[in-house]
Amino acid sequence: MTMKSPYRATIEPVPAEVPRPLWSVMIPTYNCERYLGETLASVLIQDLGPDLMQIEVVDDHSTSDDPMRVVEDVGNGRVGFFRQKENVGHVRNFETCLRRSQGRLIHLLHGDDCVRDGFYSTMEKAFKDDPDIGAAFCRFIVMDEEGHWQKISPLEQPKDGILNNWFDRIALEQRIQTPSIVVRREVYEKLDGFDRRLSWSEDWEMWVRIAAHFPVWYVVEPLAVYRMHSTSNTSGFARTGENVRDVRRAVAITKQYLPDGYSQETSRLALERQALIALKSAREFAGTGETYPAIIQAREALRCSLSLKIGVRVLRLLIRAVLHRLGMR
Repeated sequence: MTMKSPYRATIEPVPAEVPRPLWSVMIPTYNCERYLGETLASVLIQDLGPDLMQIEVVDDHSTSDDPMRVVEDVGNGRVGFFRQKENVGHVRNFETCLRRSQGRLIHLLHGDDCVRDGFYSTMEKAFKDDPDIGAAFCRFIVMDEEGHWQKISPLEQPKDGILNNWFDRIALEQRIQTPSIVVRREVYEKLDGFDRRLSWSEDWEMWVRIAAHFPVWYVVEPLAVYRMHSTSNTSGFARTGENVRDVRRAVAITKQYLPDGYSQETSRLALERQALIALKSAREFAGTGETYPAIIQAREALRCSLSLKIGVRVLRLLIRAVLHRLGMR
């Protein structure tokens, strides 16, 4: 069992006198007005009505745009809006989303992502088919800043249904993007909110925590769309190595509630996977002439794993980088 942590917000049950819709679509935003209209439109076209679906934008005190204007223009009175009094950071803004939610199923949908037609009806069916599941997620499409599709997430299994050995897989690496997953509110009530110690991998830690306690349902059809930005936290964190350091923090946290006799090996494999991902980033940086970020990612790879496999790959990378700087490649 996961233990209570001072780094995670308590999510209290909804008071008995408050009406409970089936859905809470909670949309955290921060300076993403450019995309928010598309996000809201993708939800509103599937709107089940206020009795069944709460739709609310929770803004982390945006400074460069006006999300309330978009809510008013696109939502036409149907979408709620809450603005933080000051910028609290995305993890605490997620906490606010969870605490303000009233529905039995919570969908956290970033203000620059969107869902495809059929998302809510398909997910609802999953929870009806198996009342014991704690969460359900679908395949997702990755798009760029202009909305062009880039790739589709790997197939986890050939048919819809509960995932076999899911905990073993999700504990090793991130395999879910937030817009693709729906979680029962009572799961958050039991397990608490996202971990405030994490700056980049807080979602992965949460999905591992859920998988440790509940069955998880998988939908084969890609019904969610995740947007990648060249100026996003992901891109910035990669240049400083914070993405890898944060994963190491997440692995240390999840290790505490992995089964006895299982945690050491799982943590080792998770860190080795992250080292390989860091080395891939290093090669990409080196290929575009960004030597310093490449070195940072290679260094962080070694901090994740000192295995022979990782050491050899780091050495090869450094040799190629030196030869490239000398004009020999």
